[in-house]
Amino acid sequence: RSSHYLLWLFYRELLMDQQEFLKRVETEIKISKLSDYTLKNYMGFNKLLLKHANKSPEEIEKQDIKYFLVDKMENRAASSTILFLASIRFAYTNVLEKDPTAGVKRPKREQRIPSVLTKLEVIKLFESAQTHKSNLILQLLYSSGLRVSEIVNLKKQDLDFEENTGWVREGKGKKDRMFIFSKKLSKKLKKFIEKNSEYNYIFSKTTPLTTRNIQKIVQNTAKIAEINKEVHPHTLRHSFATHLLDSGIDLRKIQFLLGHSSIATTQIYTHISREQVKDIKNPLDSL
Repeated sequence: RSSHYLLWLFYRELLMDQQEFLKRVETEIKISKLSDYTLKNYMGFNKLLLKHANKSPEEIEKQDIKYFLVDKMENRAASSTILFLASIRFAYTNVLEKDPTAGVKRPKREQRIPSVLTKLEVIKLFESAQTHKSNLILQLLYSSGLRVSEIVNLKKQDLDFEENTGWVREGKGKKDRMFIFSKKLSKKLKKFIEKNSEYNYIFSKTTPLTTRNIQKIVQNTAKIAEINKEVHPHTLRHSFATHLLDSGIDLRKIQFLLGHSSIATTQIYTHISREQVKDIKNPLDSL
C-alpha cells in the first residue's frame, strides 16, 4: 500500500501545477496577439474549470468539461458556452497538445435580433445628455457606428476633419479600419479637442475612459430620455447600421464601415430594417 502511495506522489510531482499551466496559457495568448477581451475570457474560463474539477491540467478530460457545462453554464447563452469551449480548446491544444473538448457538442448560436432606436429616440437621447462631453460621446457612437472599446481609444490624430473620416487603430481582430462621422458633429468635436488640448485621447487626458464609464453614460441618459428599451453603447452601433440600410446604403458598404469580416454578420440588419419593410406593397392592396 505504501509503495502505491509513493508512486502516486511521484506521479503527482510530475504533473504540471495549475499556476504554471495558466502562466503558459497567458503566454500563448499574448504570442498569438489576441485581444485583451479574449485574454480576460480565456484565462477566466480556464481558472474556473480547474477550480471546479479540482484536478491538475493534465488530468482534465472530456467528462470534466461536461460536468462544468451542466453545473455552471446551463442557464448561460449559447454564445457563452461556445466561448468557454473555445477557451479550453485553445489552452489545451497549445500547452498540452490535446483537446479535452473534442466530442463535446457545441450549441447553435442564437440568432437574436438586436435592439434598435428609432430616429426620434436617438434625438431624445442626445437632448437628454447631462453634459456637453456626454452629448459628443453619444453623437460619435451613433454617427460612426464604432464599438465602445474603439471610441475610448481614439486620439485626435485619428480624425480627419476635412474629410469627416477617421481611423480605428488595431480594432477587433487587431485590424485598422476607416470610419465616417457626421459633418454636423465635426465642428463641435474639433472645438472640443482644441479646448482640451492637454488630452491625449479625444475624451480623456492620460488614460482612455473605461468602457464601463461610457456604458453608464448611455444607460443613464436613456433613463432620463424615458426610452423604454434596453439601451447600451452597442445599441447606437446597431441603430447606425439599420438607419443606413433604411436610407438605401448598400450592405457591403455597411459591412466595411462596421468592420465585419463576413457579410453574414452584417446581414442580421436586413431583418430589422423597418423602413424597407414598410415600403413593401401588401398583396391585398393590389387585388
